[in-house]
Formats: sequence, C-alpha cells, structure tokens
Amino acid sequence: MTARSRVVIQKALSADHEVAVAETARRGHAARLAQGAAAEGVDLVVVLGGDGTLNEAANGLAGTTTALAPLPGGSTNVFARTLGLSDDPIEATGSLLEALAARSIKRVGLGEVNGRYFLFHCGIGFDAAVVEQVEKRGSLKRYAGHPLFMYSAVDTWLRHYDRRNAAFTVIHEEENDKGVGSVDAAFALFLNTNPYTYLGTRPFDVAPEATLDRPLTVVTVPHLKLLPLTRIATAALRDGSTLRKHPSVDYRPDISAVQVRGFRPFPYQVDGDYLGEVTSLKITHHPEVLDLVIPRNAHARLADR
Repeated sequence: MTARSRVVIQKALSADHEVAVAETARRGHAARLAQGAAAEGVDLVVVLGGDGTLNEAANGLAGTTTALAPLPGGSTNVFARTLGLSDDPIEATGSLLEALAARSIKRVGLGEVNGRYFLFHCGIGFDAAVVEQVEKRGSLKRYAGHPLFMYSAVDTWLRHYDRRNAAFTVIHEEENDKGVGSVDAAFALFLNTNPYTYLGTRPFDVAPEATLDRPLTVVTVPHLKLLPLTRIATAALRDGSTLRKHPSVDYRPDISAVQVRGFRPFPYQVDGDYLGEVTSLKITHHPEVLDLVIPRNAHARLADR
C-alpha cells in the first residue's frame, strides 16, 4: 500500500459516509480498535490490510451489530478474494461502496478454536508448521508471498516436521455420513469457506461444500507420504470435487464441533496467523455471529458452492 492509495480510498469512503481512520501499531491492536468501534456504536469497520488484521477485527466485532468489510492490503488476501473482491484495493473500494449503497450486509457464521474466531480456516499440524516457516521469513512475504509459501511447504516437509508419525487425533462426536469416532492425523483443516488459499491466481479448492451459510468442513490427512500428498494437491488445484472420495483423506462437511488431542505438542494457525503449539483444541461453529458486507455479485456464488 502507498500513502496515495490510502488517501484515495479514504476520500472515496468519505464521499457518502462519516469516516474515522486508525492505524494498527502492533499485534492484537486491530481487535481492540474494532471492539472500541462497536462499543461506540459505529456502523461499520473497514479493514485495509491482510488476513491476519482482518481476523483480529472479526474477533473484536463478533457478537456485535457493527459490520465488517475487508479491503485487500496483504500479500494473499484470501478472505477478500473469496468474497469476490478485486486484489486491487481501489477497485475493491468501488465494490464495497456499491454493496453499502445496496445494504448488502449479511449475518454469517464463524469457526472458533480455543476462544479465537476464524473467518475462513484453522489449520493444524503440517499446515501450521508451514505457516510458521513463512512467518520466520516475514520480510520476504510481501514480495514473494506465493513462491515463499511453496518453498516453505517443501522445506517443512523435508526438515521441519515429523511426517512419519501421527501428531494428533481428531475426535468426531456428532453423527454424520462417516459416523462418530476418531481419526489419527498429521495434518487437518477446519474450513468455514473455500478455497483454502490461492497459488497465484489459482484457487486451492479443498472443501467445495464450505460456505458462510453452513457449519465447518473438516479435512483430515492421516499421513504425509509424498505420492498421496501430491495427488491431494493436484486435486485441489483442479476443483477439489474429488477430495471427498480420496483414499488418503477423511472428508466431513457440516461439522459443528470437534475435539483434537495431541500425541505430542502440535502447531496450529488461524486464517494464516501462526499461534504456537498446544496439546489439545476444541473447534466449534457459531452460526450468524458477524455482520459482513458482501459484494452484490458474491451472494449467489457463495451460496451455490
């Protein structure tokens, strides 16, 4: 982002709305700013930033009547792109203003893990270990986001994660088409939306059923053998429709609650933000907990996925 872009966006929003600008200064600051805005009765919080900043703001606004709107300002902007916004923040501002004029605001559900809400996914095990390696090279992320992620994935698989032994078990206690029970795994994703991420302009479609109108989709990978992992990645880059039946994947849509227990400490991440290692997690879905501004052309696309 440039100073000129910020000025252009602020002027565009100020044409029909009363706008106050606040800049984040540290980790967790966006959540406190959002909480303060909700307490003051602000109608809308617009976040010009990446997925991590957006996640913090969502945590500050969940359960309130203050709406949230993203504008892409990070390296990947998964959630903004999932909503159909352009990666260009000025162009996305035009779509946001159109949505506000049409009052295109919807109450949506969020996932929650150990007290932290997530907008699009929570990843545990190998996925989180990759995010940790990306964050260790944070100075490169802005300029080489997608190549850095791919390099970190290979490097983590080779040197930074035990790929031979399961790290945790995912415990399903609610009845579904695969019944109750537990799945030992090295890698698991809990998705509130799809895609999981983007590689360049291509979506990485892991859970086509995951939408803001439904509970979570849980994708569990028991082991990290190279050939099955490559086939899973290839399927996701196509359209993800075959993952449900993939022999190396335990795929369960419409899950409201899951527990995870570790055989050893395991890492986890939320919306691309690495949160450290734990020995247990509780993941739940909370329907209709956040007011979200949605581009007008995104309603049908999100509902039909």
